Amino acid sequence: MFSWFSSDHQKIRDDRKHLEARARRLLQSYLTASEWQKHQYYQAIAGAASACQPGIDDPSVSNEKLAELTAQAATKVVQVRNRKAKDQHDHSAVLITDAYATVAIAYRRAATAYTADKEMEKLGTAAVHLVTIANSFMNAESERSPTEI
Repeated sequence: MFSWFSSDHQKIRDDRKHLEARARRLLQSYLTASEWQKHQYYQAIAGAASACQPGIDDPSVSNEKLAELTAQAATKVVQVRNRKAKDQHDHSAVLITDAYATVAIAYRRAATAYTADKEMEKLGTAAVHLVTIANSFMNAESERSPTEI
């Protein structure tokens, strides 16, 4: 029991250090974005979420475990992109890294890691909503016929 508790606290500390500011920046920017800009956010977020799916078809694996694996994959991408970052003024590169951070926060929230931290839980809930919106938007767009696009 205590190892689970300390493990979640370590995840929260790490997420605050590596992900929180990026996810907050993306969420705040999204709120003031134009419709065209929101479309870019949806593409980046849905792409990040799709790229981080663990690809496990085992029905015995819990949703919580799948969410945690997805969060870990997204976190690794953020860490690699941070180490390789050459130009923080490249809006597209920043957006992509922020999208992965937002996906990591959303899936960590879905894995219930933030129950001990209400502030991170609120951030995670907002991230979950945005990931859901982005995925729904992109799925609806892909289902349109080519003449509608």
